[in-house]
Amino acid sequence: MASSVDPDASTPPSAPQPEPARKAVRVVVKGRVTGVGFRDWTASTAESLGLAGWVRNRRDGSVEALLSGDPAKIEDMITRRLPVGPPAATVTAVVPSPAEPVDPSAGFEIKFTV
Repeated sequence: MASSVDPDASTPPSAPQPEPARKAVRVVVKGRVTGVGFRDWTASTAESLGLAGWVRNRRDGSVEALLSGDPAKIEDMITRRLPVGPPAATVTAVVPSPAEPVDPSAGFEIKFTV
């Protein structure tokens, strides 16, 4: 007597994959960072790292950004990339503070000066 066996019956249902860890940091970058392409460079660099968020100039001459995504990539942006910036920039300080993560599908945008 032949028995029919459901091939899927022995395979346990797959558990939902945990959502990747996300974090967000608000950063204020000081120095010669306006009029040197810092916002475009920040947006391009953040997008290349898969980060979401925004960047804008501030009236006090600094640049402010919200970086949201993979914690290791945010750390790379804050410790290696922002302190250097684009070629014409001279960064004197990068001041991070915690923030709420944004939806990754939001992408990265350049905002108006505040």
